[in-house]
Amino acid sequence: MQVLEVRNVHDALVRGMDFLVGDSYKDESRNGTVYRAKTPVTTVYKRPAERVLFWHERDANPFFHFMEGLWMLTGRNDLGFVHYYNKGMEKYSDDGESLHGAYGWRWRDYFTIDQLQVIIQRLSQDPDDRRSVLQMWDPIGDLAREGKDVPCNTCIYFSTDRSGCLQMTVSNRSNDIVWGAYGANAVHMSMLQEYMASAIGRPVGTYYQVSNNYHAYEEVFEKLMKKFGERDAFDFYTLGRLINENPYKIGEVQPYPMVNTDIRIWDKDLVEFLDRTPFNEGEFNDRFFNEVAVPMQDSWWLHKSGKTEEAMIEIQKCAASDWRKACWEWFNRRVK
Repeated sequence: MQVLEVRNVHDALVRGMDFLVGDSYKDESRNGTVYRAKTPVTTVYKRPAERVLFWHERDANPFFHFMEGLWMLTGRNDLGFVHYYNKGMEKYSDDGESLHGAYGWRWRDYFTIDQLQVIIQRLSQDPDDRRSVLQMWDPIGDLAREGKDVPCNTCIYFSTDRSGCLQMTVSNRSNDIVWGAYGANAVHMSMLQEYMASAIGRPVGTYYQVSNNYHAYEEVFEKLMKKFGERDAFDFYTLGRLINENPYKIGEVQPYPMVNTDIRIWDKDLVEFLDRTPFNEGEFNDRFFNEVAVPMQDSWWLHKSGKTEEAMIEIQKCAASDWRKACWEWFNRRVK
């Protein structure tokens, strides 16, 4: 078992790629050739709330990561909402309408109970509880399934550490590090951890991502390696200069609190936000939606309408400096 201890996902991507270069072998998968780690890999995030990836070589879509994370917390599995932010999501749907492996649906509805509420209650009543297991893998519905989509992340363990913080361990059966582990997963799971910590009344602790099959697809990995290689990004890491490439570390950006009200009020705001029409009048109770989510949604609508330069102006209203920076830079790359 290899353990990669990192500050945040921005550091993790380069650290993970550097690790695969030196400790992997080529293997075949149902989706093509991969570079696969020789053993399972655990990524330890010391500051999971620093969830935004800034490497322009990776060109991650911050709008999709952010919005899909919120969509998961509602427990939905409809394709329409996430498809609006990423058309590629349609390839994971069997019927063109829903996603069988949607994590939020598994968390809140699939198993006939709202697992998040049960875990919140258990850990609120007993901080030492060791049975707070959030299940995503269904052996009956998934083990013999031939469909396009089954969960890669299979279960999550929540517990309180000795300092009173809520720590989270995510188990993953097969983890692509570019699109999954150090892309969408780091955002979605850390948002879940922050949500749960707020509901239980605990600070956010460490996030452990245990990847049983840790890999990167050959074509994607080699293209990304080439982009990083053009400016010796791996030497930045090897020589200890990666600090200069991390906006969180140098104080350029910081996380914005996701939950600032009672969790029940926040849940209501969340549902209303996902049904919101861009540039619609109205206020939410939690400032996170008014000051972060709304500007991101409105600027995305402008971009989709062919008004990317106007979107770059609109995103400046976003109070979250990390999301604001990532979104503006993503737009700027499209304008160029």
